[in-house]
Amino acid sequence: MSLIPRGCSDHGTGAVYRSPWLVRPCLSRSETTLTLAAIFLGLALSAATALARAATLDEAAAPAGNAAQSDLAAEVDASGPSRLIETAATAMLTALDQHRTEYRRNPQELHQLVNEVLLPHLDTRLSAQLVLGRHWRAASAEQRRRFIGAFYKSMLDQYGDALLDFTANQLKVFPYRGEVDAQYATVRSRVRKSDGSFVEVDYSVRRTNLGWKVWDVAIEGVSYVLSFRDDFNTEIEQKGLDHLISRLEAE
Repeated sequence: MSLIPRGCSDHGTGAVYRSPWLVRPCLSRSETTLTLAAIFLGLALSAATALARAATLDEAAAPAGNAAQSDLAAEVDASGPSRLIETAATAMLTALDQHRTEYRRNPQELHQLVNEVLLPHLDTRLSAQLVLGRHWRAASAEQRRRFIGAFYKSMLDQYGDALLDFTANQLKVFPYRGEVDAQYATVRSRVRKSDGSFVEVDYSVRRTNLGWKVWDVAIEGVSYVLSFRDDFNTEIEQKGLDHLISRLEAE
């Protein structure tokens, strides 16, 4: 089962996906990643867009052991909503521009870059909790841990490589205009598609003790947290949470 949101169909590269909530077309697989990758999940949701390799969450969060990537991670400024998105994008694009060929040859290096630079700024637990909805409350601690890791893994495995097609002139992040002491905020951005048109991308972030973190990405008004919740709820109702987790882990 693909992680394309409900109401969208996948008929190969460049397919058009349609949202059940909007008349507008959904994004193609690569366009979805360009936005999720901008944090959630690539940058995501990106992101979103943007989440995981063939490993558990603990493995994904482990240090990559690469000094250059550690330097890039240090450049991400999570002190403010817009600064988080802007600096995370800059850090990722710097690495992509310098090593795009190497990352194409070895996708695991790209996944490692995402883990090092982006993962610390994704609120994977909150996202997973909201995706599971009422099933989160009934889940055991072990099921929760496995789901967070499996969901992250599936997202990055399916969408991560499209980060390689992401360039600096495709993303514009708008200044945050909300309250300075807010606990939750929305950062607006715009992604330029290959045909010159634009896609509106909003990042939902929240203040934590470790700085601001992204927990959802809305593309043209469609929340990917809510979209996945709808899909996963149906599968859990029919086959159970363990079945969903096992499927995601096997992908």
